[in-house]
Amino acid sequence: MGLAEKKFKNGEIIVKEGDVGTSFFKIVSGSALVYAGFENTDPLKIAVLNKGEYFGEMAIIESYPRNATVIAKGEVSVVEISEKEMYEYFRENPEEIIVIMKHLGSRIQAMETDYEDAQRLLKELQEADAAKKKSFFSRIKKHVDKYQSNKDSDITVPNADPLRETLKGTADEGFGDIELYDKGSVIYEEGDHSNSMYILHVGTVGMYKNYGKADEAKVDEAVEVSFFGEMGMIADEPRKVTAVAEVDETYVEVIDPDNLEAIFQSCPIKIIMILRYLSYRLRKLDYDFIAICKRITETYG
Repeated sequence: MGLAEKKFKNGEIIVKEGDVGTSFFKIVSGSALVYAGFENTDPLKIAVLNKGEYFGEMAIIESYPRNATVIAKGEVSVVEISEKEMYEYFRENPEEIIVIMKHLGSRIQAMETDYEDAQRLLKELQEADAAKKKSFFSRIKKHVDKYQSNKDSDITVPNADPLRETLKGTADEGFGDIELYDKGSVIYEEGDHSNSMYILHVGTVGMYKNYGKADEAKVDEAVEVSFFGEMGMIADEPRKVTAVAEVDETYVEVIDPDNLEAIFQSCPIKIIMILRYLSYRLRKLDYDFIAICKRITETYG
């Protein structure tokens, strides 16, 4: 397929926050700036995008309004991939599937860091005396600024149920390896550097910190027809938790980077479901993050 390049001059808007998106973009040359609340008097710059990076994919992966404004920084050229062209684009460029997954993964990592910072600083604010509150508040200004730029938006709680319902129909398709675990079996351990992700088709999987130790703590749980362990595949970081089968006959599908192309050729919707899950997870983190910033602002601001 031939994708035409589009050129933008310095300061031109490429996508606008709140618009309904029907395409996503890849930067061919130049750079772009990402803003929240761009039409406000003091918009918040979120990121700088450079050659080879994607943007706007969440709007078509999940059919949600654009969540940021992207403007050209100097002269910039992009290719635009419409929703209708997405499947053909991935068929002709299968290596770009993992590129987009890693792009979403890096955003998830950054949002997790921001959210953990906000949680930690909220606790410090709650415990601090009055003299320290101002200095603590200045440390989370960038987080609160993002909340302030979005506080008038109609932000609803992201819901994973439609994603799980669609995923149910793909259980027997694609080339992921199916593994069976008995209750108590460890799927992967905290600290591992494995690069697989998983689809849980039957059973329950618990996520534990310090599994098997005196201070063991269950921090999360994957239920039937859901994804887990995705950051092991798309981020170069060790596992943060130990994943353990909670019931007998737990069926898990293993997805490796090397079989993404084969899965897409056999069952493209399964790859789209992974992308939708990553997009959902990012939106959920963003929702939780804004909620905690709202609490900080209204309590201490």
